[in-house]
Amino acid sequence: MTGLHGSVGPANDALAPALHAPAAFPAHRGLRTFWRAENVLATAALVAMTALPVLESASRQFVGTSIPGSLPAVQYLTLILTFLGAALAARAGKHLAVEIAHFFSAAWQRRAAVIAAAATVAVTATLTVASIQLIAVDYRFGAPAVWGLPVWAVSTVMPLALTVITGRVIWHAAPDWRGRALAALGLLVPALLAPFPPHSAVLAWPLGIALLVATALGMPIFAALGGAALLFVWFDATPIANVPGEAFRLSTSPLLPAIPLFTFAGFFLSAGGANRRLLAFFTALTGWMPGGLAIVTTVVLAFFTPLTGASGVTILAMGGLLLPMMLEARYPERTSVGLITVSGSIGVFFPPSLPVILYAFYAELPIDRLFIAGVVPGILLVGAVAAWAAARGWWRGATRTPFSLRALGRTAWVAKWELALPVVIVGAIFAGYATLVEAAALTVAYALFVELAIFRELSPTRDLPAVAVESATLVGGFMIILGVALGLTNDLILAELPMKLLAWLKEAIRSPQVFLLALNVFLIIVGALMDIYSAIIVVVPLLVPLAAAYGLDPTHVGIVFLANMQLGYLMPPMGENLFLAAYRFNRSLPELYVATLPYVVILLAVVLVITYFPPLTLWLVGALG
Repeated sequence: MTGLHGSVGPANDALAPALHAPAAFPAHRGLRTFWRAENVLATAALVAMTALPVLESASRQFVGTSIPGSLPAVQYLTLILTFLGAALAARAGKHLAVEIAHFFSAAWQRRAAVIAAAATVAVTATLTVASIQLIAVDYRFGAPAVWGLPVWAVSTVMPLALTVITGRVIWHAAPDWRGRALAALGLLVPALLAPFPPHSAVLAWPLGIALLVATALGMPIFAALGGAALLFVWFDATPIANVPGEAFRLSTSPLLPAIPLFTFAGFFLSAGGANRRLLAFFTALTGWMPGGLAIVTTVVLAFFTPLTGASGVTILAMGGLLLPMMLEARYPERTSVGLITVSGSIGVFFPPSLPVILYAFYAELPIDRLFIAGVVPGILLVGAVAAWAAARGWWRGATRTPFSLRALGRTAWVAKWELALPVVIVGAIFAGYATLVEAAALTVAYALFVELAIFRELSPTRDLPAVAVESATLVGGFMIILGVALGLTNDLILAELPMKLLAWLKEAIRSPQVFLLALNVFLIIVGALMDIYSAIIVVVPLLVPLAAAYGLDPTHVGIVFLANMQLGYLMPPMGENLFLAAYRFNRSLPELYVATLPYVVILLAVVLVITYFPPLTLWLVGALG
């Protein structure tokens, strides 16, 4: 894929992509100093986000007191990391985008890039203005953020980062100054729209169509969603500061720091060879079976995803290792790409899965009960996906690994630190020693200890900053999408669309079975339009009382919700795994749609079984309860 987001995703084997700016940038000493400053800030933010929760947990357990302001400090560091990481993603040309321009000739691809860049600049410039308006309000009425630092001072990172992103989008728009000048015309859009009053119907369709066209030509997803949110608030006569305000609210939420921390831990484990050690263990365990490598791939990805907090991290961290192995073992390329794309999301039920924890929090359910309920459905999802890929490999005569008890024992011993990690994390949470964010920070500390002190394959001075910047780049590119998506979601909530739809379901449907079928359809649509975290925040508070009205078990409804939402990772237009797999494997989105289609059909069938056979989720809960 080409365009604003670059041509290839992060390569785990060489941690350079986020560290070094694209070749299109001039090698000016001042710019390189600025890049180094960005790298230092990103590394410092992640280190501080790790240290504070670990010290907080230790202080609470051993001293009996908390560190004043530690949690708010971590929340505001998450805000800084989100926008700083988004600027790093723009520096590397790695903001996710959907585009059709690669079907065009080279000349038209260049024109499409300029058009998409101009539209992106229009959106980022407007978001910059909106964030400045938000800071002005915070300056007048805002309370101190943490340790006496005012909110407006922390919020300054938003317009600064958006300004940097705008400049980098202009630079990436074309290799010549004429193309960049045309892209810079987007800066005029906020001023041109100022004379038009809100609700201006004459602009509604032109702006909406322009946004759709620019998105198709390669506008980054965050800009497309941000543009849609801005259009909604503008035509609703709502202050445009609401859009960055929602991004601010998301970035400073109490649970969100777990995402960058788990991501950082996952990248560091992978950089230190944890993926290779896990792969060797699971290969020794199941590689002797027909289609064994497909089973290994599925299990490793499903196992690794909960450790990192995001399936996309798994694709980025392990895709470059697993895909060549599968192709060398004579698995079909389409089957292999589809399997790696899908397998990350099916680990959603296994500890310490962040979606399970978030759902339990918003639905007011015991976290341990939901994890126990997800064991059998999770195994069923893994088994169904692995069986299809294994059958395809067996049909093609894929090679197998002879079973060796000695090799199994040796690889288990080598991978013991990684295999013990879920026990450490879940034990810390369930025993009450750590909150979710503290457990994520402990995961980072554990990863740093294992890779730097035990295996010593990484250097703390060279590799730690490299991994931190790589993590920040991914986190920023991903979480800015979440932030603007929440702004759009808030607009939909203000328009009462989810509430109206669920209210209609309640009036139109009397049978619990029919309601569950309608819920499946509804959740798959939601999954196609928004990420799982936003969906939990928006839908779960509405879903829980509605499901109770039908007499449905709340734990079963939670598993049904999560089982459907893991399909959302694979559904256009917002399927995160589709974007990141295209990003990682340099494939077009249509290729990913075709590669994942058989798996989506299989997963849909399994989801229906989970939905209409509650004992799959409730039997183990009852047996252990």
